[in-house]
Amino acid sequence: MFENLSDRLERSFKLLKGEGRITEINVAETLKDVRKALLDADVNYKVAKTFTDTVKEKALGQNVLTAVKPSQLMVKIVHDELTALMGGDTADINLSGKPAIILMSGLQGSGKTTFSGKLAKMLKEKKGRHPLLVADDIYRPAAIDQLKVLGEQIGVPVYSEPENKNPVDIAQKAIQQAKKNGNDVVIIDTAGRLAIDEQMMTEIAAIKKAVTPDEILFVVDSMTGQDAVNTAQEFNDRLDFTGVVLTKLDGDTRGGAALSIRAVVNKPIKFAGTGEKMDAFDSFHPKRMADRILGMGDIVSLVEKAQEQYDEEEARRLQKKIAKNQFDFNDFLSQIYQIKKMGNLKDLASMIPGMGKMIKDVDIDDDAFKSIEAIIHSMTPDERTRPEILNGSRKVRIAKGSGTNVVEINRLLKQFDETRKMMKMMTTQKLPGKFGKR
Repeated sequence: MFENLSDRLERSFKLLKGEGRITEINVAETLKDVRKALLDADVNYKVAKTFTDTVKEKALGQNVLTAVKPSQLMVKIVHDELTALMGGDTADINLSGKPAIILMSGLQGSGKTTFSGKLAKMLKEKKGRHPLLVADDIYRPAAIDQLKVLGEQIGVPVYSEPENKNPVDIAQKAIQQAKKNGNDVVIIDTAGRLAIDEQMMTEIAAIKKAVTPDEILFVVDSMTGQDAVNTAQEFNDRLDFTGVVLTKLDGDTRGGAALSIRAVVNKPIKFAGTGEKMDAFDSFHPKRMADRILGMGDIVSLVEKAQEQYDEEEARRLQKKIAKNQFDFNDFLSQIYQIKKMGNLKDLASMIPGMGKMIKDVDIDDDAFKSIEAIIHSMTPDERTRPEILNGSRKVRIAKGSGTNVVEINRLLKQFDETRKMMKMMTTQKLPGKFGKR
């Protein structure tokens, strides 16, 4: 996402020349190119014009510090304005109701049902909530079945009445059931359509009036570009929704919806979906997104993902093993599993400042660890805990069992040995905070 826009903006900043001050002459060409880059990314024309006019007003006449180039100052100004354009501060979800009621809206195919499941999983695992999913799409039986499957996967109950053709009645009964069973969040998945029509709008407006939701989230497929913004405007006119969910940001999208939608409907983007997996979504952070658009990475999100997988007790156990030089292939495999849980490898790498551009054309396969896992799984328990016993005949057996060859096994053993030495060296140094305690 945003790769083309990032490249275009980087080229635009290179056009800026001059020393000491940013002037109307030396900024004109840069902002002309910035505006074109935004339009090519499918950003709304009025939004793009307002954005560049604001940047120009803030940039003109600013003194450039000796240690800062004009292009660097322009990057800072553009970064601040991109952050403001996407909402400025991160917007939290409102869960104040008893139960909190969240009404999902959007067109068919926007990812509404999948996101309902993702949201329920997040609220259950990270917020300690007890959500109830409501299958309130009376037109598409597959949507009811899909929600039931998702609910089973994540261990969240699903309320449905397949024979009931009254969505308002279903929603009201679901809330009664939630109160009875102690569910403190109700997520109502409503029907989508292939296009906006009066019947759909009247129906969802009736559900809103009947259940008075704490949140009305408009789910939009970011790959639809400017159409997404137009649809959001029409939904907002009828529903006055409280927040936006952008799905499919991992696709080949130009990013225009993310940059335009907040400015057009004046409602915060609350969540962003980045894949099909149930963990592939996050709260939307405007500043972090601006960082990524301008190639600065997103190290905060990377650290947060790592912390989600961090087990303090396991870390202490591992540190003791490393200190005694007992780190083995079982531990190595455990670390691989933790990395894989964090998400798509290329997305993770792009969060490291400066890495996004470097790996843009590099194909990082999510199965990059597959052969390593196969090799370790082909070892006996004794071989995993004592790699030093791996002789020639054992390596040949492991190669046959894992579908690899002895060269790959030797390479893994060398990498493992280097990793073990490095980790041993790190534990002998005084580390900050809780990691340095012994």
